[in-house]
Amino acid sequence: IYYKWFGGAHLINQYGIARTFQNIRLFSEMTVIENLLIAQHNNLNTNIISGLLNTKNFKDSENKALKKAVKWLEICGLKQYANDVSSSLSYGHQRRLEIARAMCTDPRIICLDEPAAGLNPTETKSLSKLITSICQDYDTTVLLIEHDMELIMNISDKIYVLDHGTVIACGNPAEIRNNKDV
Repeated sequence: IYYKWFGGAHLINQYGIARTFQNIRLFSEMTVIENLLIAQHNNLNTNIISGLLNTKNFKDSENKALKKAVKWLEICGLKQYANDVSSSLSYGHQRRLEIARAMCTDPRIICLDEPAAGLNPTETKSLSKLITSICQDYDTTVLLIEHDMELIMNISDKIYVLDHGTVIACGNPAEIRNNKDV
C-alpha cells in the first residue's frame, strides 16, 4: 500500500524514509564505497550533460557524496573495507553496510527489519550502540522490527508487541516486561 501512496521505492526515500531488509540486499559485486555512493544518486544535483562535461557542479556533487559515504563508513566501523567487494564482508559487516547505505540518504525515519538476525552477542551489542547513536546523534527515528528481546529492551523508548499482526501490548520496556499478555 505504501508503494502506491508514495509512487515507488525511490520516491519513499524522498519523503525521508529509508529501510534495511531482513535478507541482505547489497549490490554484491560492487565495492563497499560504491554501495554508499549509489544510495545517494537521487540526492545528487547533477544531470547527464554535467556528467559528460565533468562540470564544477558535477565534481562538487560527487565530492559531497564521497565525503558522506566516508563519514558513514567511519561511523559504522567499515572504513578499512571501503574498496572491498561488499559480498566479501562478514555477515555482521554486511548488516552495518546496509545501515550505512540507508543513512547516506539522510532519512528522518529508518526502518530496520531484524538487523540483529544472525549476529553474535558481541555484534549485537555493537549494533545496539550504533542504533542508539543514529537516534541521538543524527536525530533520526528508528523503527525496529526485531525478535532479539534483549536488544529491544535495551534501546527502545516505546514498544509495540504483535501477535499474528494484532497489537497485544504497547508501552515502554518496563511496561512490556510486566505485561501478562506478553
